Amino acid sequence: MSVGTERIFIARLAGTNVLDPLGDLVGKVRDAVVVYRSTLRQQPKVIGFVVEVPGRRRVFVPIGRVTSIDVGAVITTGLVNMRRFVKRASETLVMGDLLDQRLILRSDQSSVIIEDIGIEQQRNRDWEVSRLFVRRQKEQRTPLDALRRRGETMQVDWTDVEFPVDPSDEQHATQLIAAYQETKPADLADVLRELDLRRRMDVVRELSDERLADVLEELPEDEAIEVLDGVGLERSALLLETMQPDDAADLLGELPDEQAERLLQAMDSDEAEDVRTLLAYDDDTAGGLMTTEPVILSPEASIAEALAHVRKSELPAALAAAVFVCRQPLEPPTGKYLGLVHIQEMLRHPPHESVGALLDTEVEPLPPSAPTGEVAALLAAYNLVSVPITDEDDHLVGVVTVDDVLDALLPEDWREQRDEPKGDTADGTN
Repeated sequence: MSVGTERIFIARLAGTNVLDPLGDLVGKVRDAVVVYRSTLRQQPKVIGFVVEVPGRRRVFVPIGRVTSIDVGAVITTGLVNMRRFVKRASETLVMGDLLDQRLILRSDQSSVIIEDIGIEQQRNRDWEVSRLFVRRQKEQRTPLDALRRRGETMQVDWTDVEFPVDPSDEQHATQLIAAYQETKPADLADVLRELDLRRRMDVVRELSDERLADVLEELPEDEAIEVLDGVGLERSALLLETMQPDDAADLLGELPDEQAERLLQAMDSDEAEDVRTLLAYDDDTAGGLMTTEPVILSPEASIAEALAHVRKSELPAALAAAVFVCRQPLEPPTGKYLGLVHIQEMLRHPPHESVGALLDTEVEPLPPSAPTGEVAALLAAYNLVSVPITDEDDHLVGVVTVDDVLDALLPEDWREQRDEPKGDTADGTN
């Protein structure tokens, strides 16, 4: 993500146009959403913006889908969920909840009022609240005090102030979510599995849709289905849309046909079509393992464009290792599949060079009917993390990644086995 200034102040950003990559208006920034970490001394993390779209509907745009914040414009990837924004208990609005709040300066215990909040991007690309623009409260002991200018203003660090009341006291499941805010989805999935059902659902209700979708991909299918059953049809459909299509298909494949069809009907039609395609294949074939959302580019695309695609934070690491080059159309099933380009190869060439000049054509694509063992053998033979899957007309229909092959080859209870204490070794050591 690029930024036009080192620090962005939210009150000044309010009303700024939000644009898609083509420059078309998406809406206007109305607020920023932050979550507290395990203690208030830690800087809150920015998770997204509240954007008002045409029709005065307010929607949530995750910070991961913001590619640039500049003077006069916020640029997004163009992917905006039009579901109306509803604040969760674990979330705090900068404009709606924090502005005008009274704080105490740690240095002299004087009272100040928040007038604006500055956010900055960290080295790990997260955005955090870093500075507060505050006004010192003045005591009016005489009539002349009311005629004098208002209290002085200053900028202070988040760590320079304290809240008179802990704003997280009344937030359900907030501390647990904050404590695991930085963990990988697989680790949070392990935490959820250790909770009783009531507490688990408390946490599930407070997780953002994108975070929960990532966690569902890491849960055993029966437990993921239990979560879907507990959040209702509308949110279940939204979560399935957010998940990788192959993971969504795996979950739906475990449901009764009637229930799966209800969820597919509730999903976005394009997302549902991808999942229906995958459901048509047997589980132990390349078609049953593949995802339909790799990075697909035309041969004329530049290396710079390719690197911009693989840099997106929402793209799984296995899919970011290579781009797949095809003729138009670039949505599966594509035009003729031409080859793949590894990210390491792209880094060796100038950004303006076209990806079509760097094609790796030695990796033979597999048909959707190829068994899991054949996919695994190809991955091992060429040291790959993903394999292209094409139909009989050389159209790319999907890609199988190494993590999905491992999931298929490992025993169904591998997550439980991972958590079991290891037994003694042959020599009696642990």
